[in-house]
Amino acid sequence: MRPYTILSVAMSVDGYIDDATDERLILSNDADWDRVDELRAGSDAILVGANTIRADNPRLKVRSERRRAEREARGLPANPLRVTVTGSGDIDPAANFFADDHHVVYQGASLSTVVSELFGRGVRRLMVEGGSAVHTAFLTQGLADELLLAVAPIFVGDRKAPRFVNDGTFPVGRMVLGDVSRVGDVTVLQYFPDADRYWLRQCVEESRKCPPSDTAYPVGAVIIDVDGTEIARGYSRETDPISHAEEVALTKAAGDPRLSTATIYSSLEPCSTRKSRPRSCTQWIIDVGLPKVVFGLREPSRFVVGEGAERLAAAGVEVVERADLADEVRQVSPLYSA
Repeated sequence: MRPYTILSVAMSVDGYIDDATDERLILSNDADWDRVDELRAGSDAILVGANTIRADNPRLKVRSERRRAEREARGLPANPLRVTVTGSGDIDPAANFFADDHHVVYQGASLSTVVSELFGRGVRRLMVEGGSAVHTAFLTQGLADELLLAVAPIFVGDRKAPRFVNDGTFPVGRMVLGDVSRVGDVTVLQYFPDADRYWLRQCVEESRKCPPSDTAYPVGAVIIDVDGTEIARGYSRETDPISHAEEVALTKAAGDPRLSTATIYSSLEPCSTRKSRPRSCTQWIIDVGLPKVVFGLREPSRFVVGEGAERLAAAGVEVVERADLADEVRQVSPLYSA
């Protein structure tokens, strides 16, 4: 398990986070700084690389007195935990990062180890503020859940200046665009780098809507077109006491020509055996001709032995199991662990 991780960056229109001079380039405005301050106040920890500490000497604290007081009223420290990663350990002990004991330094540790240990410390929401090498590492290692890009109406035009990310092998495919907002003259773009993770989490949220049952799991499903457009969604027992999530979503999308190139996401492996309907969800998916299925958790053997993934694959359907999200599916209902 690891924290929900947000990468936050301000950059120029041409992708630079600074210029090549010794003076810091101001990209944000007052309203955008306040937006970032709100993000900090809502985080359990803020992480930056050692190079950012050396170059900018950031305080990494919540500026607003009101927000600090609200954190303390919730029983939290006034400021999030400050975190840095370093290879050499060469950081000035007089840096603002070390202003108090509410910080942690990881030297020589892998990024996956860092986020796992932070989760063990109780960090559930991690904000990453740079720099380029750190942002690149989070993205290329698949450890970023959300990306907030504040794009300033400025061109830098100097290849010697630092960019948002360095060269690397980034997630394949298009990211999911969330919100687009205007903050003064800055445009803030919200992206979700891992589309499968994003849509499976939508399925998990759908599954929370399921009427309670002692004999059936809560499941959510979403159907997405090849261009990332949502076609339909559903959850178990949405339309009647025995309806399944995939069945509900497919019924809503019946006759849609986009199904031939679509992906169905389901929090749980589609059922392969079913007593309550003539067709299992696995067979329904095969009959409709959906080319791809992504799910988060294998069906436990509590009620039936699930073979949905195997039967789908045998029928030529691309099947992706995201076991890294299985725990999030299980948390919806005690039935999954009973």
